Amino acid sequence: MAGWNHTGVKEFLLVGLTENPNLQIPLFLLFLLIYLITLVGNWGMIILIWINAPLHTPMYFFLSNLSLCDICYSTVFAPKMLVNFLSKHKASTFSGCILQSFFFALYVTTEGILLSVMAYDRYVAIANPLLYTVIMTQRVCIQMILVSYLGGLINSLTHTIGLLKLDFCGPNIVNHYFCDIPPLLRLSCSDAHKNAMWLLIFSGVIAVFTFIIIMVSYIHIIIAIHRIHSAERRCKSFSTCASHLTAVTLFYGSVTFSYIQPSSQYSLEQEKLSAVFYTLVIPMLNPVIYSLRNKDVKEAAKLSVWGKRTFS
Repeated sequence: MAGWNHTGVKEFLLVGLTENPNLQIPLFLLFLLIYLITLVGNWGMIILIWINAPLHTPMYFFLSNLSLCDICYSTVFAPKMLVNFLSKHKASTFSGCILQSFFFALYVTTEGILLSVMAYDRYVAIANPLLYTVIMTQRVCIQMILVSYLGGLINSLTHTIGLLKLDFCGPNIVNHYFCDIPPLLRLSCSDAHKNAMWLLIFSGVIAVFTFIIIMVSYIHIIIAIHRIHSAERRCKSFSTCASHLTAVTLFYGSVTFSYIQPSSQYSLEQEKLSAVFYTLVIPMLNPVIYSLRNKDVKEAAKLSVWGKRTFS
């Protein structure tokens, strides 16, 4: 297969978060706790939405899909990361490394698109409440979810196919805790200029497109809320957006801090810490944000708990 990878590298060695042996066990316990909270919190959110009829609305349909994406997203990194904390030989096979970078690109892109879809949903609900059920039909919601995953798949396949066309003949040390695309491009002994260009173009277009949707949606939301005369109704309308706005700020803030900064100020250690935040911490925080700042979710959780106690 001409043009495809002819590599001498059979595995990549991951440096990890730190090479300090005294920190391996404490970090293992910390990230094991984070991963378990992520699984429990997001599966709990999905089950809560599924078993409570009042939550069978477009908003919570998108939220359940965000939770599913977060579960898959964190699972791309956490298990391998936990194993590496307890292992002296922090290696990943060539195919394993490529698969990790593939799923990372898939889920980070999907999550960004999902957050923009959720912003549009809030815009329709607040700016056009009488047409909400007409616009946000079940078919439209399913199509939006499929478009989110399709966008993630196209972006991911583009970069993965590009990686497979490169030669890797050494060195094979990845100065990161996962197989991110930029570190892999730097290890290639082929000309990776086109790959870097496509990475920049695709990432830039998707980031700008989703961010514009979110910003335009919230500008219209603010205008719509400003037109509401009742202070109580204004507060109630904005409270439905507070959780989503918090999630958007955390996600875009950490990704921006990680990838968009002057080269003179670039620090690999800072990049690793910010990567931990958007790959592992944010998937853990999302269900907490949506449960603590959402009255409907808290009420549904109380009803579920008290309903079980009453039945018992």
